[in-house]
Amino acid sequence: MLKIPELAMPRSHKVTTVCNGKREVWTDYEEDKAYFLELMMSTDGEEHDRVECVYIQLIHGLDEYSDEDV
Repeated sequence: MLKIPELAMPRSHKVTTVCNGKREVWTDYEEDKAYFLELMMSTDGEEHDRVECVYIQLIHGLDEYSDEDV
């Protein structure tokens, strides 16, 4: 079952991520999601926690994602 934010979010929607101080603007939601999922699976420790924080915000459909809450 799909979540409401994923259904409501247009696929051409621009999103901004801030992870490890690096700010990026993405125009492809699926590419952004795949990138952070792959990065999350290939890291550990504090970096994993930072990427996981961004990925969780991403799947909830926010416009800007940041790892600053870690």
